[in-house]
Amino acid sequence: MRVDFYQLSRDPPEKVLPLLARNTLKAGARLLVVSGDGEQLDRIGQALWEPKESFLANGRAGQPHEERQPILLSDQTEPANGASYVALADGVWREGEPAFERTFLLFDEMTLQGARDCWRMLGSRDGVDRRFWKQESGRWVEGP
Repeated sequence: MRVDFYQLSRDPPEKVLPLLARNTLKAGARLLVVSGDGEQLDRIGQALWEPKESFLANGRAGQPHEERQPILLSDQTEPANGASYVALADGVWREGEPAFERTFLLFDEMTLQGARDCWRMLGSRDGVDRRFWKQESGRWVEGP
């Protein structure tokens, strides 16, 4: 399992998720985007639909045809769309099944301590590949 920690210092999740979603789809995978904040999910869903010429189709969990969505937005880690990648947009780590092939934990200043605790906790587990990403000069670079 791979966990990518994304430190949001400049852009909010709704600006970062279209890039992660586009790369997920290019890799041939489906994405589940999780947040406990319904308004945040609304903003993310809107950002994925823009720009119109290169939109990223998405839908909400619990709505018709959720299983067909390449990107599913939910407040739970149940991948009704069969996603093997999950983005934790609200910066909150969630334990339990199912195990995802790849997890993106997006965190900001408000959720920094939780991300640090999660980094340490995952460091003690076998089979977890942790990576840290930060924004520098408008680009994402892998940190130490």
